[in-house]
Amino acid sequence: MVKKTSRKKAIIILIVLFIVAALLSIVRHQLTKTKFNKDYVNGNSGGNLYNAGLFCENGGRIFFSNPSDDHKLYSMTTEGTDLKKLCNDTASYINADEHYVYYVRNNSSDDSAFSFLKWNNNSLCRIKRNGGDVLILDNDPSLYASLIGNSVYYIHYDKSDASTLYQVGIDGKDKKQVASAPVLPCCTSGPYLYYSGVENDHSIYRMDARNNSTSLFLDANCQSPVVTGDTAYYLDCDNNYALTKADLTTGEAVTLTAERIDRFNISGSYIYYQRNDTDNPALCRISTAGGEPEELLSGNYTDINVTSNYIYFYPFNDDTTCYRIPANGAANVTTFKP
Repeated sequence: MVKKTSRKKAIIILIVLFIVAALLSIVRHQLTKTKFNKDYVNGNSGGNLYNAGLFCENGGRIFFSNPSDDHKLYSMTTEGTDLKKLCNDTASYINADEHYVYYVRNNSSDDSAFSFLKWNNNSLCRIKRNGGDVLILDNDPSLYASLIGNSVYYIHYDKSDASTLYQVGIDGKDKKQVASAPVLPCCTSGPYLYYSGVENDHSIYRMDARNNSTSLFLDANCQSPVVTGDTAYYLDCDNNYALTKADLTTGEAVTLTAERIDRFNISGSYIYYQRNDTDNPALCRISTAGGEPEELLSGNYTDINVTSNYIYFYPFNDDTTCYRIPANGAANVTTFKP
């Protein structure tokens, strides 16, 4: 009788352990399975991604490459408080949605222009918004990552095809080449990706991420197009890389400033840009409506990134010093030291 009772207890214990193990497995699966987006969300602005995507604002948080910690991936509030380190990866081309942060990591100590070609140091990654384990979406060297819905479009490098446009799911599956040319997937709006051609011409093309079909969008010889609403901003290659905007309803193009521009970004009613002038280089801004440019800071600057409260930028060839200007229109420049 005692033996039968003991046997029943053992069976009950085994059943309970089996149920607990099954429940733990279900919980683990729920915690680790990819959370997909319900629509074609965009991970960062085109202006930021053309400028290395060092800052990305999403859902009340700013995800950024921290200049005070070897450009490791951090987050903070839009006011610059509640600083959190997400991982030890050196991050750029940062994107975010409501579940994850996507970025290109470059952990090489080599600062040369081709350091991104070093395997094992550079890859396309995903991490939860509050940190944790890193999921590698592509182990090969990657650049210019841009989230559209449940896919990341990016420049992929391998020895056989060199640099080409790729797409991979946010779960790391269905990686494939989208275009045989290294078109920059920076500017997105909903399911659409806008880019300037790099093979036969430099017109603006539009790719539909729902089927990856491509069509001519604007006949122009341009660089770094940013499409917002019914306006396209770009650098006019036929006009000394002057900052230009085109009305997409009429096709009329207007030169905002005849100065040669290296890079630009848009914040509200202002366009911030680096003036390329051998004798008088400077960080400047101009109204999106045009008018007289305003010089903000003399010298050469790069990586102009925009958030709701600040415009961030770096001195050329100095990635340890980061400056910022309030986005409310005030011209006072301060050093960003998180």
